[in-house]
Amino acid sequence: MDRSANLDTEELKMTREQYILATQQNSLPRTEHPQFYPVGIYGWRKRCLYFFVLLLLVTMIVNLAMTIWILKVMNFTVDSPLVLQSDRNVTVNARNHMGQLTGQLTVGADAVEAQCKRFEVRASDSGKILFSADEDEIVIGADRLKVTGTEGAVFGHSVETPHIRAEPSQDLKLESPTRSLVMEAPRGVQVNAAAGDLKATCRKELHLQSTEGEIFLDADTIRLGNLPVGSFSSSSSFSSSSSPSSSAPRQTIYELCACPNGKLYLSPAGAGSTCQSSSNICLWS
Repeated sequence: MDRSANLDTEELKMTREQYILATQQNSLPRTEHPQFYPVGIYGWRKRCLYFFVLLLLVTMIVNLAMTIWILKVMNFTVDSPLVLQSDRNVTVNARNHMGQLTGQLTVGADAVEAQCKRFEVRASDSGKILFSADEDEIVIGADRLKVTGTEGAVFGHSVETPHIRAEPSQDLKLESPTRSLVMEAPRGVQVNAAAGDLKATCRKELHLQSTEGEIFLDADTIRLGNLPVGSFSSSSSFSSSSSPSSSAPRQTIYELCACPNGKLYLSPAGAGSTCQSSSNICLWS
C-alpha cells in the first residue's frame, strides 16, 4: 500500500513538473525569426499586366484621335448644320416595323427624287402647307405663285384658277402655239388691261361668238386693218386687190361692206351704197 502510494505521489510530481516545464517553455520569448510571405504579382504575370495596360492606353489614344478626325472631316459642330456629302448621291430611306420601304429621298448630281405616298412642304413659322403632292392632285398653298422663266408656264391639260395677273410693268400673254386657246366660265370671262393695250392674235381664224347675247364693241375708235378693198367701176363690178386700182380715181373714203357669210371688205364710197353681195370678194371667200 505504501509503495503504491509513493508511486502515485511520484507520478503526480512528474506530471506537475512536466506541466510547469511546458508552461515555462511557452512563456519564454521566441528567439527564432518569423517567416514573411510576399503578396502581389511578380514575374511574367506582372510584365503581361503592364503590357495589357499599355495596349489599352494606346487603343484609347488612337480611338480618340480617330473620333476627332471624323468630326473634323464630317464638319460635326454644335453651331453649324449637318452636311452629308457623297461623290455619287445621298439616299435616305424610311421603313416600317416589318422592314418594308415606305419612303425614299435621293439627292443626286442630276436630280432630287422623292418616292412616297404624299410629299409636303410646310412653313416654318405657321406650319401652313405651301406645297403638297400625291397621286390625285398637287396643291400650292402660297398666297402667290410666281413663274420667273422666260417661256412662262406650260400646261399640258386644263388649268383652273380664279386669277391670272402679270408682274407690274410686264405683259401678260396667253398663247397656244399648236392648238386652240379656250377660256370658259359659267358666269363670264373678264379680260381687263387697265393701263395698256389688249391684243388677240391668231394664225388662222378668230371667232367671237355669243349664243344668247350680243357682242358689244364700245370704243372711241374701232379700226379693222388689212381688210380687202374692192375697186369701183361704171359697170358696178368689183375685184379683189390690196389697194384701190390705179386706173380708178383715188378714193379717200371707203364703205364697210359685209358678205352673206360675214366676211368684211372695203368698197369705195359713192353717192349710194356700193356694197354688193354678188361681188367677187364675196364669191372668192
